Amino acid sequence: MGAMATQPDDPYPEIINSTDRRKTTSFGTLLIRFLSIYWRSFVIVLWPLILLPIIIVETTQVIAMRCLYVISLMALFWMTEVVPLPITGLIPVVAYPLMGIMSTGDTCACYMNDTTMMFVGSIVIAIAIENSGIHMRVALLIIKTIGCSHRRLTLGLFCVTMFLSMWISNTAATAMMLPIIETVLLELETQGLGNMFVREENGCGGEEGTESVKRPTRTTMVYYLVAAYASSLGGVGTLVGTGTNLTLKGFFEKRFPNSSGISLTSWMLYSVPPMVLMGLLTWLWLQIMYMGMFRPGSKDARAIDIGAQGEKVAETVIKKRYMELGPITWHESCVGVLFVTVVLLWFFRNPGFVRGWPSYITDLHVKDSTAAACVAILFFALPAKLDFLRSFDADPANRPTKPSPGMITWKMIHQKMHWSLIFVLGGGFAISAGSTSSNLSSIVGNALIALQSIDPFAILVIVCLFAETVTELTSNVAVANIILPVLAEICIAIKLHPLYLMVPATICCSFSFHLPVGTPPNAIATTAAHMKTRDIAIAGIGPSVITILVTTVAFSTWGTYVFNLSEFPDWAT
Repeated sequence: MGAMATQPDDPYPEIINSTDRRKTTSFGTLLIRFLSIYWRSFVIVLWPLILLPIIIVETTQVIAMRCLYVISLMALFWMTEVVPLPITGLIPVVAYPLMGIMSTGDTCACYMNDTTMMFVGSIVIAIAIENSGIHMRVALLIIKTIGCSHRRLTLGLFCVTMFLSMWISNTAATAMMLPIIETVLLELETQGLGNMFVREENGCGGEEGTESVKRPTRTTMVYYLVAAYASSLGGVGTLVGTGTNLTLKGFFEKRFPNSSGISLTSWMLYSVPPMVLMGLLTWLWLQIMYMGMFRPGSKDARAIDIGAQGEKVAETVIKKRYMELGPITWHESCVGVLFVTVVLLWFFRNPGFVRGWPSYITDLHVKDSTAAACVAILFFALPAKLDFLRSFDADPANRPTKPSPGMITWKMIHQKMHWSLIFVLGGGFAISAGSTSSNLSSIVGNALIALQSIDPFAILVIVCLFAETVTELTSNVAVANIILPVLAEICIAIKLHPLYLMVPATICCSFSFHLPVGTPPNAIATTAAHMKTRDIAIAGIGPSVITILVTTVAFSTWGTYVFNLSEFPDWAT
């Protein structure tokens, strides 16, 4: 009896238990699981149907309502990314001609214009800089000059990353700094001058107990956050620094063709001082939060006190990395000269205080894309090496056997060019053109006249808060494409200069500090440093408050002076 009692009642208990679990799973659970898997398909199918009343309901403004339908469709698709962003950007090419909003030719013209060519040219210049390696040489020189204590190193990294991000993509600027950060921190750890990572128990080790996971120290977090935050801040410094700035430029000049446009000179004159201030305050925030600034007796302050020996170790690492670059090459020199040349051409195209250089050559209107395209062509035409000078060398071994490649090749462009962003930018420009041609912009403007009773500065603060919050969850360029048309009509309705709301909103679209998915620099930094989402969410509180305050105050004062926003311009009507 005892032996029989120990035997299981069923020879296949695992099969029966599995069957029972399938039977007992509720319909609600299965439905939630089904929706979590296929929600994108539901949005793609249902959202166009939900919007149908916009075009079904009879109205005298038929074309305007059709345009509103297309814009509303694109807005949710961009926010949810149910299809890739560039594919959503192509919707006007299909919808506008078939719905009688704009012809195919006029719609397609929105996708290749001065701003798009400016974007392509700036990307080519950025790729040429990365390929030459001159950016690394400049970075190491600046860091070595500033100093090699933890505070000075992080300040140097912040300044370098912010400067580079003004001219190359934020992602590339962040990725470039990570090898320097890792080398310095690992060398200090090897010398016993601090830990780069610590081991934590996460309680997920199963039967054997807890599992040990690698977590960054507070000092390590600062280094990686510096790279991520500085790249986001630096992107607002120039028109080519990030896609949102170019989105504003293209939309503004499309919506207000009689305006003088937005030049690199005026943009930098306004944006660089606030950018530097935001950068300094963000660096101070990280120092106070994680490195014990103003708290000399704290644990954080003791952790970064590496002394003269530690500074010497860090300085040795920086010098070694610089020596590995070797002497400056023809390639680096030429790229540096061409880069300075294109910046000067952009700056003096229409500086305002002197005649622009195009006026000495032609009476036609020349824009920044001309200079960008010119320098891009030179990068392909000029050789990366001067091997041809040894073609008649006495020693046959020194004679070149093949021509030198250009400073940049089409293969590099093909691999690194963000072609998809052209369609995202074009989709936004198409929204602007369609809104104007269909008279939708006037309808929206008339509906917003009631906002005249609200103080403009209050509207500015609300707009900046909204832009910076939403951009944490979706693409900054997509957010800019959605809100800029609305802001333009708000300004026209309440007789406010359009740039008063559009420029600060565009700048705030670039500020994502709380989530790894908010922007590629955040994702790169959190992954490389093994940071938790909670870590970056807490660290981002300071930069978010700083950027909102500085942007709103700076633009309502300094920005008003630079862009001459005191009066409502005639071209806005």
